[in-house]
Amino acid sequence: MAKRILAFPDGFLWGVATAAHQNEGNNTHNDFWAWEQIPGHVVDGSTSGLACDWWNRAEEDLDRAAALGLNTLRMSVEWSRLEPRPGVWDSAAFDRYREMLKGLQARGLEPMVTLHHFTNPIWLAERGGWANQDVVSLFERYAAKVVATLGDLCQVWCTINEPNIYATHAYVLGKWSPGEKDLLKAIRVTRNQVKAHAAVYRAIHRLQPKAQVGIVKHMAAFDPANPDSAADRWVAAIRDTLFHWRFMDAVIEGRLKFPFGFGIGRYAPAIHSNDFIGLNYYGRHPLRFDPSSPGTLFAGETQVPSEIAWPEPWTDREIYPAGLHRFLTLLTTYDKPLYVTENGIADGGDEIRPGFLLTHLAALHRAIRRGVDVRGYYYWTLVDNYEWVEGWTTPFGLIALDPATQGRTPRRSAELYAEVVRANAITEEMVEKYAPQVVNQVFAEPV
Repeated sequence: MAKRILAFPDGFLWGVATAAHQNEGNNTHNDFWAWEQIPGHVVDGSTSGLACDWWNRAEEDLDRAAALGLNTLRMSVEWSRLEPRPGVWDSAAFDRYREMLKGLQARGLEPMVTLHHFTNPIWLAERGGWANQDVVSLFERYAAKVVATLGDLCQVWCTINEPNIYATHAYVLGKWSPGEKDLLKAIRVTRNQVKAHAAVYRAIHRLQPKAQVGIVKHMAAFDPANPDSAADRWVAAIRDTLFHWRFMDAVIEGRLKFPFGFGIGRYAPAIHSNDFIGLNYYGRHPLRFDPSSPGTLFAGETQVPSEIAWPEPWTDREIYPAGLHRFLTLLTTYDKPLYVTENGIADGGDEIRPGFLLTHLAALHRAIRRGVDVRGYYYWTLVDNYEWVEGWTTPFGLIALDPATQGRTPRRSAELYAEVVRANAITEEMVEKYAPQVVNQVFAEPV
C-alpha cells in the first residue's frame, strides 16, 4: 500500500515565533521586568535575567533556526530599549536590531516583526499605560520611528500581539502589570488598542506603502463542558464572542461593540486596518456555568477527555487540534491572508510535542485543502524561554535551554519539524517514526 502524504503549497512559510522580553535578557526598563521582581508574581519565583541572552548572542540561535531549514522567523522589538525615556531614542539599540534583522536575511529567514508583545516602557506604565488614551499617539510615534529606521529590512509587521490576552491578564485577572481587576478599565484599554492599531497601520503604509501589516489574535476554543446544558452553551458563546470576535470586527468594521452599551461607536480609521491576520492557537477550554463567578461572566473552566489519548495533561488547556481548523475556517469571513503566528506546547520531556505538532499541522493542512488562504506556520518557540508569570516552568522550545549555563540541547521534535520543513509535507513515515499513536488523526479524511 502506498504511503500517505500531506503536501503543503509551494512557497509555504515555515518558522518559529519569539518575543523580545522572553529571549533578549536584561530588559530592565519595562513594566514586566519590574513586575517579576516582586515576590509572588512569578510561580517559580524566578526572574527573566539573561533569558536566552539574545541581546548578546541571538545569531547563534538564528544559525540553529536556519539549520532546521526554516525560511522565516517572527520576533519582536522592545519598546523600552528603543525609547527608554519619552522621546529619547537609543541609537545603539536600533543598531542591534538592525544586526539581528540582517542576520535573519543572511540566513534566508524572512523577518516578521511584532511592535508590541505585552511589555511597556516603565515611563509609559507610570502614565497609566494602555488605559491612558495618550498611548495611541505614543505608540504611533514609536512604531513610525521603528519602521522609518528598520523598514528596509522588514516588510511584514504585526502591530499588537494578542490584545485580548493583554487586556484580560493585566486589567481583568490582575495577573500581569499593573495587576488590576477592573472590567471597565479593560474595555478602555481595548478601545485604545483598536485606535492604536489603526493609527500604526496607517502610519506604516505612509512610510512603506507595500508593507504587510496585521494584528495577531489569540484564540482559544471555548466550548460548553456539557453540550446539552443551555447554561454551559450560553457562557461559552459569550466568552467566544467577547474574547475573539469583538476586536476582529472592530479592525474590519471600525466599531468596537460590547454588551450593556459599552463601546467606542464608529471609529473610521480602524476600517479594514489589516492586510493579514495572525492566529495564535494553543488549545481548548471547556466552560461550565458558574453562578459564583460574575467576574468571569459566570464561566467556570473544567476538564473533559481530550480528542486524542495524550500521555498526560500539560496545562489548564485541553489539547484540541480541531480548534485550529475551526478558527482558520471562521477567519475566512474577513477575507484576509492568514498566518498561524503561534502554536506550541510546554513539554520538557518531549513526549507529547511530536504528536501535538503533527496533529495541528494536519488540521492546518485540512484547512488549506478546503481553500483557506494560510501562508505560513510559526511554532512557539525555538528555544525554551522565560514565560511571563510562569517563569521557567513551561518549556515550549524545540531546543531545551538551561538558563543557568545557557546550554542548548535540541529535542527530538526539532528533528521532526526539520523533516516536515524540508519535505514541505507530512509523510506517513514521519508519523510512524515520531508519533505512531496519532497516525489515524493525522490522515483522517476531512468531514
